[in-house]
Amino acid sequence: MSKTSKLRAGAAQVDITPEKGIQIAGDVSRPRPVETVEDQIFARALVLESDGRKVCLVTLDLCFAKDPCVAQIRQDAAKATGIAPEAIMLHSTHTHGAPALGSAVAEKDFPCITDDLWWLCGDERYNRWAVPQIVEAIRQANANLQPASIGWGSGMEGRVAFNRRFVMRDGTVRTHPRTCDPQILHVEGPIDPEVGVIAVKGGDGRMIATLLHFSCHPTHEYPQRYITAGWPGAWAKGVRELCGEACVPLVLNGCSGNVHHHHHLDPTHDADHRVIGKRLTEDVEKILAEITFVDAADLDRRDVRLSIPMRRMSPERLAETRQYLRDHPEPPWNRDYNMIEWEWAYAVSRLGLHERAEKSPNVDCEIQAFRIGGAAVVGLPGELFVEGQLAIKLGSPFYPIYAGGNSNSHVGYVPTRRAFEGGGYETDLGNWSKLVPEALEMMSDAAIAMLKEMKEGVPNNDK
Repeated sequence: MSKTSKLRAGAAQVDITPEKGIQIAGDVSRPRPVETVEDQIFARALVLESDGRKVCLVTLDLCFAKDPCVAQIRQDAAKATGIAPEAIMLHSTHTHGAPALGSAVAEKDFPCITDDLWWLCGDERYNRWAVPQIVEAIRQANANLQPASIGWGSGMEGRVAFNRRFVMRDGTVRTHPRTCDPQILHVEGPIDPEVGVIAVKGGDGRMIATLLHFSCHPTHEYPQRYITAGWPGAWAKGVRELCGEACVPLVLNGCSGNVHHHHHLDPTHDADHRVIGKRLTEDVEKILAEITFVDAADLDRRDVRLSIPMRRMSPERLAETRQYLRDHPEPPWNRDYNMIEWEWAYAVSRLGLHERAEKSPNVDCEIQAFRIGGAAVVGLPGELFVEGQLAIKLGSPFYPIYAGGNSNSHVGYVPTRRAFEGGGYETDLGNWSKLVPEALEMMSDAAIAMLKEMKEGVPNNDK
């Protein structure tokens, strides 16, 4: 390998806080128009350049982002900066207190979706406004390129995130059981306690960006009608206060499909997003004190698209679903909670998926990886269970390796094979959980293969 080239870096953040009336995402069947704003939400971009090669990391305080918005952002940013679309990673922190670019519930061509149910399909008004704002963040970050130094480090945090799936005494699995329910037998799975930091300083020694990694579902005070960035926003705010106003703090939320901030075995646990942000910021302060910075770093990237099959309904379930929607062509409402009954939302989603699968049975899933010196970052397209992230970390030739779920798309929950045996919310077929049980292994295996290619120096001539 040739001598490592000097690093340049640039970062920027742009406000993407929606106006009143925009639909907040993160709910299966409830309209949630914005009423107030608790904290602003941002698009944050970090561009790194070495030896003529650029990569761009973008974090969004959104529930998720999908095509066509993701493709549009990449294309427009490429025109504005010259950065290849495949070199841009768009990660959403998955806060349930913000909009999404796209929908996880229904699409406009799904059955029974009438004009008055538009909010089940996302909010086009926000999409049209937010896309150019995100492109502007990338443009500004690229314009801010300057000589830089970089370093990384990790710590452990076991006080704020917990596996949310429990095996019950009857052998079933329940997501979010009643706190200290005596029918709980044991927690089904692990968490990932790693707190990761990639820190970037400018030529004057000031911190210009931090890439912060932790893994936890942000659903604070849901189903509120105010905008909040949740614990990722509180963490970003705390780190900016720690490192200075010149610092752009990007949060890469890991694979947390089965990890949450509520402690179901401790009724005294404080899950307030500000408490979580404060504890993680304290962790970052300790990590930064141990980081060694270097002014050169090799950059590389890989991108692969997997074609993963969808699960299908049995003929009996399909017939039942069709009959239910014939009997209920319009949604029954639960007026106590101002929401459509879940049975109707599931039926519409399942029948819509069936009709799509008849035409195209597979889902395009993009897996993306960046090498940044001795560290690496992986982007994965949905709510993967944390076991997938842990498998990538075990198989990676890089350390540290930080994985981000909800990157470049949202293909729904991606549970373990074992989770399908126990059942539970994340495994119930719908537009938010549709891939075959082996999907998690397919994604983690693809990520590990790309990381090994980069470590072995397999050429990638597309700069």
